[in-house]
Amino acid sequence: MTEKVKALLGLARRAGKVASGDAQVEAMLKKGRGYLLLLAEDVPAAQKKYLQWARDCHLEVVIAGHKEELGLCLGLSPRAAVLILDQGFAGAILEARR
Repeated sequence: MTEKVKALLGLARRAGKVASGDAQVEAMLKKGRGYLLLLAEDVPAAQKKYLQWARDCHLEVVIAGHKEELGLCLGLSPRAAVLILDQGFAGAILEARR
């Protein structure tokens, strides 16, 4: 994960445009909200569940970093899944990965 992606994740969280953790991400996906789903590469069991939901919601999925790294970017404990709730942040994160 690039430093720019990490910074964008932190900004998105401070702006209130992120859902993280199983309960929050699951609730938002069930409501059909979100623009980009980031999954930790070191949690394959969670990936399967979230990949199916993402397909159902037609979301782009990025598998990047470990759960500890995702949590640190957000200033939180380790996170297996992070859902970006803003189209601008989602686009910026995808662009920063290239």
